[in-house]
Amino acid sequence: MDIVTKKQLNILIQLAEADKHFAKIERELIFKIARERKFPEADVMELIRNPEPIDSLGALSADQKFDYLMSTMELVFIDQNVFESEIIFSKNIAIKLGFKKSVIDYFIENYEKKSRAEIREIVLKEFV
Repeated sequence: MDIVTKKQLNILIQLAEADKHFAKIERELIFKIARERKFPEADVMELIRNPEPIDSLGALSADQKFDYLMSTMELVFIDQNVFESEIIFSKNIAIKLGFKKSVIDYFIENYEKKSRAEIREIVLKEFV
């Protein structure tokens, strides 16, 4: 089992539930990521039913950390509603990933204005 993907999906599932409304479009994004990584759908369903505690995320590579953070922000923006509970959850994840929590404010300001590559360059340079 791919533990890196499992941890990422677990985070996304908990984020999707942070606003007390697990939107269909959020669920679709989670399953899309699972399919792209060949992560079993049954395991995703089990995580939805029984999310796991979010452990330390420090052992990930810089690329994996950015990928986690980027997918977190994709989920925040996917339903066109950014809730305070999602922002707070995302800031906590950013800190667990080793980023400054202000990285989330940067994402919110620039998510639709800059490319993924531009955001990645700035995030890894200024928010670690």
